[in-house]
Amino acid sequence: MRDRRVVACASTVATIVAALVVSAPAGAASGPASTVALRNSASPAAATSPSAGAVAGSSSIDFEVDLKLSDLQGAQAFAQAASTPGNAAYGKYLTPAQWEQRFSPSAADVQSVTTFLQQHSFKVLGASADRMAITASGTASQVEKAFATSLSYHRVDGSKLRLADRNLSVPANIAGVIAGVAGVSDTRAHPDDLTGAPGSPATASSSPAGNSEQPAGFRVAPPCGTYYGQKIDTTLAPFGNGYPSTPPWAVCGYTPPQLRSAYDLSGSADGSGVTVAVVDAYASPSILSDAQEYASLNDPGHPLASSQFSQQLASTFTDAAACGPSGWYGEETLDVEAVHATAPGAHILFAGARNCNQVELNDAVRGIVDGHLASVITNSYGDDAGDLLDDAGTRAATDNTLLMAAATGVSVLFSSGDGGDEFTTVGAVVADYPSSSPWATSVGGTTLQIGAAGQRIGEFGWSTARSFLCTQTYLAAGGCTDASLGKWLPIDEALDGGSGGGTSYVYPQPFYQRGVVPAALSHRNAAVVGNDPMRVEPDISMEADPATGFLVGETQTFPNGVYYDQYRIGGTSVSSPLLAGVIARTDEAAGRSLGFANPSLYSLYGHPNAIYDVLAAGKQDQSRADYANSIGAGDGFFYSTRIIDYEGQEMFCFNDQPCISRDVALNTAPGFDSMTGLGAPTGNFVNELASR
Repeated sequence: MRDRRVVACASTVATIVAALVVSAPAGAASGPASTVALRNSASPAAATSPSAGAVAGSSSIDFEVDLKLSDLQGAQAFAQAASTPGNAAYGKYLTPAQWEQRFSPSAADVQSVTTFLQQHSFKVLGASADRMAITASGTASQVEKAFATSLSYHRVDGSKLRLADRNLSVPANIAGVIAGVAGVSDTRAHPDDLTGAPGSPATASSSPAGNSEQPAGFRVAPPCGTYYGQKIDTTLAPFGNGYPSTPPWAVCGYTPPQLRSAYDLSGSADGSGVTVAVVDAYASPSILSDAQEYASLNDPGHPLASSQFSQQLASTFTDAAACGPSGWYGEETLDVEAVHATAPGAHILFAGARNCNQVELNDAVRGIVDGHLASVITNSYGDDAGDLLDDAGTRAATDNTLLMAAATGVSVLFSSGDGGDEFTTVGAVVADYPSSSPWATSVGGTTLQIGAAGQRIGEFGWSTARSFLCTQTYLAAGGCTDASLGKWLPIDEALDGGSGGGTSYVYPQPFYQRGVVPAALSHRNAAVVGNDPMRVEPDISMEADPATGFLVGETQTFPNGVYYDQYRIGGTSVSSPLLAGVIARTDEAAGRSLGFANPSLYSLYGHPNAIYDVLAAGKQDQSRADYANSIGAGDGFFYSTRIIDYEGQEMFCFNDQPCISRDVALNTAPGFDSMTGLGAPTGNFVNELASR
């Protein structure tokens, strides 16, 4: 079980939300009459995590000051009208230049904030093309002095982060134009992908890539089926507890033809003429050759031509020690291959941010939106519990970028996360961010069962609990004791991943969810935030379970060399790029950009020929074998049973404190639910969406 260092229990959540609600807004004096505190600019995580030392005054900080839109309400109204089927303005998007003219901050606002930064001797690197952000750098001492705050390191979710301990303040004459300051507090995103590999039971962590440029190798262990139910487990002892005595073995990894078949992506549209952008941190040196090799082996009828792929990369890459570039290489590989799987005719633009900080990733998204370089953007990353723990400046920067995307006709998708309701991660039920933004399409995950003929024989909410069989191999690895030999161990209530979702603490219910989302979900946090309905995620879902996952091909590091190999992977990092490809097909079929997808998606609610309603799985599980060393049989196997659509008890443990348990908060149900949203695409989804 991972050692988590944030304890955000219910009382702490209430304290954080109360602080967010009552803290002084920009414009209210704080301290000297000439300065104003920026509301919620202190990191909420600082209040819930232990200190990990002082920040050296000479340490360098890159940050950006994000400016308020000149007409926020007008921008929101325009984006809503342009995105809503049936509205007279539907589909009548602005160009980036028109957006900047109507809604961006003024050049005078940019200059006034730039002057302030220069007066404090910051190095001003310039403003974004849309004038919504000014990038600067300086030392920690400069930041503390200029913004009248204090900085310290904290342990958050196992990472050491620099956080602002109190609200930042700015001169009163510029406070009215500043939406927030992003980057002063670290907000690190992580890829939302999982192999589901057990790693060493003693440490419960997967093997690292070390100093290798390419990630450590991973291989799928036999037995596994090429389709769901092909191979049945008749050898392991039955798990019991009402589950089948002979469950199916895990799938080896679905291929592009299987996924296109299961989701009935059989129309003439294949995404041709549409550009899908993939945003991640860093850049794999072998991405194009890997994706081309993968297509030739698994989808030879749909090769990836070099002309279908381009990159837009940061000039330099930083923070490798904190972010782990090799892990992002796998994410990028997955994203590119998944987009090509569902939209083999689309052009793919990969945008590599210089590190995994949310501000840098948002800048990569902003660059695509500013240049209108793609019609669809997929982002397979997020911040655990970020809806509550991310500072307001970080969220404002991303929300404004997403708002501009909606107004200019760009679909932006985010993975909903792989930690389920995040209780096992942070000790509270909190949604991830940026997927909780009302201007993002949040893509959740399912367990997809594809039959021998490529048909969907079942699809359920992805929420996995697992139990390991105590074997001699597992015993030697420290996973069990002699007394348990030959027996199944208790279900691991830390869970083995699940579709992210939940109810926002900070975003009111958006217009498109009215009349669709049950009040029990939209009011779930009423005891903390009041009686107003709130945003609920995810919006829609596709395959994500790492035991029924997507087959990917990537250059990896093995003991005998560095070379291409294939393995199975899951997580909502699979579902987001898969859906991005589906949206690209929709754009081609419609002959226009769908733009902000949520209003159109929610207009399909109740259309069974377009939306597959994901319901409870009942008593279903899978058997799975994993190599103990992740790459071969030499050190033996670990065996596990993985419960499908788990909605039982989950547990959070923190250091030496007593563990706490609760029922999983996300559930599947008829209609909209908090695990899969509207459901999954099916049948006539592309045609119905294109006709909105």
